[in-house]
Amino acid sequence: MVAVTVSSPQRGLLEIIALTVADAVAAQQGGADRIEVVAQMDRDGLTPDPRLVAEMRAAVDIPLRVMVRTTDGFTADADQLADLITTVGELRDAGAQEFVLGFLTPTGEVDLAATRAVVEAIDGSPWTFHRAVDHAADAEQAWAALRGLPGLDTVLTAGSAQGLDTGLPRLAARDDWRDAGIRLLAGGGLKHAHVPGLRSIGVNAIHAGGLVRDSWQTPVAADQVRTLRELLDA
Repeated sequence: MVAVTVSSPQRGLLEIIALTVADAVAAQQGGADRIEVVAQMDRDGLTPDPRLVAEMRAAVDIPLRVMVRTTDGFTADADQLADLITTVGELRDAGAQEFVLGFLTPTGEVDLAATRAVVEAIDGSPWTFHRAVDHAADAEQAWAALRGLPGLDTVLTAGSAQGLDTGLPRLAARDDWRDAGIRLLAGGGLKHAHVPGLRSIGVNAIHAGGLVRDSWQTPVAADQVRTLRELLDA
């Protein structure tokens, strides 16, 4: 993981998943610090249309992190990787400056070749390694593999593929991220009750999607974002 200069203590970071421009506007109104831009949450979040990125960029002032994932699962073969690199160019042309990505091999190791290829395409932009890390065959090897990847400043994790209910104790036992210069972003089945526990172990960055809307078919609610903002800052 690349070392970056981080002020201490960090302000709590609230990242909200947005599928539409209306989601992004509501997230900003509710006090979100950053938006993860995705499509198709029925497939756990895929790359959005570049036109949506451009429209969101025009509608809100807060940073957008754009998903780079065009197929189910976390693997990418040579053809898929070529498509991803083309897509990254289109996203950058649309105004994307921050990204979310991460790849595993078919046997569950971090696919450094695929990840580095896309990192090269984003050309120095900051990025998040997403919850592929929670699906790795060996968590310790996966976290170690992330060290030194250029531009990596955030790892999105629940500590477990099953979500924070199972993974929060594992996050409490993990402290290597503290000295690695990255931010641990907790997400995956986030509940209000998780936030005090996360803060107690020094994790003050949270990622929410379903918690700030009634369903994935309904828009983000600014008041529900505001509730999370207040809880994070309490």
